[in-house]
Amino acid sequence: MKKQLRHQLFLHSKTWLAIAITSIVILSIYNLIVSWLLQKIIDIAAGKDPTSLTFVTLTATVTFAVFMAAYFVFRTARPKFLQTAMTQYKASVFDKILSKKIGALSNENTGNLISALTNDMRTIEDYYLDSILTIADISVSFIGALILMLWYSPALTLIAILFSVLPLIVSLPPAKKLANAEKEVSIGNAAYVEIIKDILSGLPVIKSFRAEKEIQKRFEADNNLIEHIKFIRRYSEENINLLCTAASVVMRLGVFVAGAWMAVSGTGITPGIVLVFLQLVTFVISPLERMPALIANRKAAIAIMDKLSDFLSGQDEVDGKEIPHTLTDGISIRSLSFGYENEKEILHHINLDFLPGRKYAIVGSSGSGKTTLLNLLMQTYDNYDGSIMFDKIELRHIRPDSLFQTISLVHQNVFVFNDTIYHNVTLYKDFPDKEVRSALLAAGLSGLLANHGMDYVCGENGRALSGGEKQRISIARALLQNTSVLLMDEATAALDEITANAIMNSVLAMKDITCITVTHRLDESILKKYDEIIVLNHGKVAEQGTFDNLISRHGLFYSLYTVSQ
Repeated sequence: MKKQLRHQLFLHSKTWLAIAITSIVILSIYNLIVSWLLQKIIDIAAGKDPTSLTFVTLTATVTFAVFMAAYFVFRTARPKFLQTAMTQYKASVFDKILSKKIGALSNENTGNLISALTNDMRTIEDYYLDSILTIADISVSFIGALILMLWYSPALTLIAILFSVLPLIVSLPPAKKLANAEKEVSIGNAAYVEIIKDILSGLPVIKSFRAEKEIQKRFEADNNLIEHIKFIRRYSEENINLLCTAASVVMRLGVFVAGAWMAVSGTGITPGIVLVFLQLVTFVISPLERMPALIANRKAAIAIMDKLSDFLSGQDEVDGKEIPHTLTDGISIRSLSFGYENEKEILHHINLDFLPGRKYAIVGSSGSGKTTLLNLLMQTYDNYDGSIMFDKIELRHIRPDSLFQTISLVHQNVFVFNDTIYHNVTLYKDFPDKEVRSALLAAGLSGLLANHGMDYVCGENGRALSGGEKQRISIARALLQNTSVLLMDEATAALDEITANAIMNSVLAMKDITCITVTHRLDESILKKYDEIIVLNHGKVAEQGTFDNLISRHGLFYSLYTVSQ
């Protein structure tokens, strides 16, 4: 999975990578040619080289033209390579996220995912992809400079190599710290994004409780922490740079002194060769200076990609059985027990039958397991005991995409894009306008449509809408899917009583839909329209029956209803 995901970076970008590397090789070779030309010009001026100045000038002109052509190609190839690679990689990552089971996503810290799709992507682009071109550049320069140096003087080359080892030795230990620091930055960014998301989404609560100063302190603490982590990362990098710079100064002085001594000793070394050696040594020492940090950063980027791969590799939507889009036998629950991870059991030996086309209300006090039951019906978790059968097929064995063509959910937490009403209801799928308008009207949005039309932009998180309008959009979205099973989890909680009753009357009047509603609204006129009311208490089915039947028993439902009035 790790290599497979990493392979997405090069799936459509290989051509641009090849072009970029070819052009950068030409540019690197040109730098070596410039060094050779510099040596020729110095020694010609000093009377140490018989080469024609005309030849040197012509060579310089031709190679400069090739350099400019290569640079024009490179300036397009590099950004196109990065663009193509990152576009494909992010699309693959996002596709894998969307293919996860609902339970896997609900358990994941959203800050981690946001950071993975933002901060971490920049790290991958800079330290993994761009480093390929950097390594190609300094590698060609290193090999070419070494060959040229050996051609000029093997003895001085040996001295230069011995001095060049110094920067490599001093940079290796801090390079290991740099890789660890980069991982800590990734983890810290995820936590920082999460707290920012929480604060911004909770601003109304913060303001109403006058907790601005306390939240400011919390923000400053988290901000100081992430900046301290980033400081450690930058400090580690600068530590490598400092040590390598100091070592390279010593190395250059050593090569210069040795070259000067050889020049005055009559060993065939000219002043031009000594000066050019200092330039060529830069091409030799640059990889030794930069490679430890490049490798450390690449390892850190790989670790970030592997961390994302580890999450994406688990709990994928898997193949399973298809079920009819229209429920025929119904939903049968037998001996169902369930508890969240590391928590006590919430549902205990539930036995229920939901027949096709009938309407069911699930009521009970907070914590009785109502929402948990709906989550299980949505295949959010599969680690339950007992069985949940859709048309005699165990829920665990049903393909998620097939299930969601049969069942849809209106949740109490409304999800609205910063887009038009039309796209929020259709979720960018193709539906006839007539069907979209019909769903909007059934959800009680006739006034909104009359005032603004379906192209009205809802704003970020639906801020241009009221809470009731957002909830009605989520109801219209579910009605438009036209599934045979409709789950509603406190779907009308944000609506006024008149609007809520109007919507529920519309839903309950739909003949061919099996409707299972979790509700805290105990309105007699609505409850009487349900075929059955299921009362949960401490994770168990306490009572079942029609409204009149349950009231006549004077049991738990009677108590709940009486208290609510």
